[in-house]
Amino acid sequence: MRFGGQLFKKWRSPEEWAQAAMDAGYSAVYFPVDYTACQKDIDGYKSAAKAADLVICEIGVWKNTLSPDLAERERNIAYAVGQLELADYVEANCCVNIAGSYSDQWDGPHKDNLTQRAFEEIVLTTQRIIDKAAPKSTVYTLEPMPWMYPDTADSCLRLIQAVNRKGFAAHLDPVNVISSPQLYYRNGEVIREWFEKLGSSIRSCHAKDIRLSGHLTVHLDECRPGLGELDYRTYLECLSKLDDRVCLMLEHMTEEQDYAEATRYLKGLAREMGLSL
Repeated sequence: MRFGGQLFKKWRSPEEWAQAAMDAGYSAVYFPVDYTACQKDIDGYKSAAKAADLVICEIGVWKNTLSPDLAERERNIAYAVGQLELADYVEANCCVNIAGSYSDQWDGPHKDNLTQRAFEEIVLTTQRIIDKAAPKSTVYTLEPMPWMYPDTADSCLRLIQAVNRKGFAAHLDPVNVISSPQLYYRNGEVIREWFEKLGSSIRSCHAKDIRLSGHLTVHLDECRPGLGELDYRTYLECLSKLDDRVCLMLEHMTEEQDYAEATRYLKGLAREMGLSL
């Protein structure tokens, strides 16, 4: 399986960018520019990744396509189309976003986020983005979240069936769906369920960890892989059964040292399990 994360080393060319990824121990990368970049830069990064055998794993959108501000919603949908077109052009594994929120916070909770109305709007918006971009070599995905769809393996499968487009698939971040002590203490079962139900539809996975603290009410906090209770043995075992291009991507840390420590932890665990990361 492929593995990647954020780069901290400064680069002056696409070739230096690719070398920085290899120096960090990565075999997969986040694409470093968006669709508004000049064609020369886009082509340079695409070529450098291919020459270094680096899988371009994700191109992010990270915009609220359900924004209550309709003008903003339209701008965000247009950006998602542009990013999906870019992902297709550079042959990335996927273009990833969240489904969106009715909250004023782009990724925040709202009482209507987990309603049938929201589900239907997500389906229509996703179809619109995919139909406009018409991807041939990549897919659009929605990262699971605790307070919006998809929030479970079943809701992700239901979305895939409802969207009914070849250009739509699954993304997995198990930390984002562990939203209670019950799920926390059986997170290995949760991870296995996602892989059993979504299988080869999963195109990219995020790597972070989670801790349950003793502060009331319930506090679940992200942390560096290896410092929490996510069942990484189950996670890596399930990932290893998918296509080699499927990536595990570190995220949501701010310090280079944390990425280095997380890389050491995950690669060490993989070696112990007889897996290649």
